[in-house]
Amino acid sequence: MRKIVLLVLAMLLLAVPAFAQDMMAEKTIAEIVVEAAGAETPEFSTLLAAVSAADPAVLEALSNPEAELTVFAPTDAAFAALAESLGEEAFNGVLADQATLTGILLFHVTSGKVMSADVVAALEANDGAFAVPSLQGQYIDITSDDMGVYINGAKLNLDMVDIEASNGVIHVIESVILPESRTIAEIVVESAGAETPEFSTLLAAVSAADPAVLETLSNPEAELTVFAPTDAAFAALAAALGEEAFNGVLADQAALTNILLYHVVPGIVRSGDLGALLEEHMSMSEDPLMVDTALEGKQVSFMVAEDGSVKINDATIIITDIDAANGVIHVINAVILPPSE
Repeated sequence: MRKIVLLVLAMLLLAVPAFAQDMMAEKTIAEIVVEAAGAETPEFSTLLAAVSAADPAVLEALSNPEAELTVFAPTDAAFAALAESLGEEAFNGVLADQATLTGILLFHVTSGKVMSADVVAALEANDGAFAVPSLQGQYIDITSDDMGVYINGAKLNLDMVDIEASNGVIHVIESVILPESRTIAEIVVESAGAETPEFSTLLAAVSAADPAVLETLSNPEAELTVFAPTDAAFAALAAALGEEAFNGVLADQAALTNILLYHVVPGIVRSGDLGALLEEHMSMSEDPLMVDTALEGKQVSFMVAEDGSVKINDATIIITDIDAANGVIHVINAVILPPSE
C-alpha cells in the first residue's frame, strides 16, 4: 500500500514545478519570503516577522547566495494555529524570545537542496520514514502515510513544493514544527509513566543514585549523550546477577551512580556522528573505538557487528537519535557495567 501511496505522491509532486518557476529561481530564499509576505494575498508575513526578530544570522543564512538550503516554510495560517494552541500571550513571548525563536526557525532548515523527488525516493528506500539534521541541531523526522507526507508531524502542502531559489528550495508546510524542549530527565520520566513504560527501572535507578546524576540530566545547558537501557535490559541484568545481588546494586548509591555515569558521554553524539567516527577509526584500526564517559577515567568501546548494528561494549544500540533539549538519547538492549563493577 505504501508503495502505491508514494507513487501517487510522486506523480503529484512532479506536477508542481510550474509554481516554482513563477517564483523565479534566481532569487534567494529570503527574497522569495519577503515578496510572498508583501503579495496581494500574503503567505509568509508571520514567517518574515519571525525571521526579522530572530538572530540576524538566520536572515544572513537565507540571504546568502552561496548557501544551499532546504526550508520547510510554515504559512501564516500555520503560525495562527500555533498562536491559538499556545495562547496569544505565550505566542508573543516566543516571538519576543530571540534565542527560542532562532532555534525554532533553524529547526525548519536543513543543509543541501532536497527536492520533492529526493524526499519520495528516500521515503521509498526507508519504508516510509527517515530523518535529516536541521540547522538547529536536532533531527527533522520525515514520514508518510496514505494521507500524505509529514515533516515532523506537519503536513507537506503538495501544491507548494519545489519553490526553487538561487540558494536552495522551499517546501511549504501546514504547521509550525518545534524542536524538542524537554530535557533528557524529563523524557525519561515521561516514558517511564507512559501507557507502555520503557524506562521505569532507569528512572528508579537515577532517583536512587547521587542527586548529581538527576541534576546533570535535568540541566538545560548541558550537552550529553545518554545510552539508555530499557526495562528489559535491567530485567536481564537482574536475572544474570540474581535478585538479591541486583537489589544490592540498586541500594549501593556509589556503585549505582558509577554505573549510570558510565552510560553517559559528554557532548552530543548523534548516530551520524558516531557512524562517521567509526568509519574513520575502522579505516585505520581493527580495534574498537574507545570513547570517554562521564565516569572519570572510564571508557566505552564502539564497534560495528557483523549484522551491521552498532555495539557499545556488549550492548546493541536499538533506537537512535531521540533528541532532547540538552542532548540525545540512544536506546540500548543491555546494561553496560564499568570495569571496576
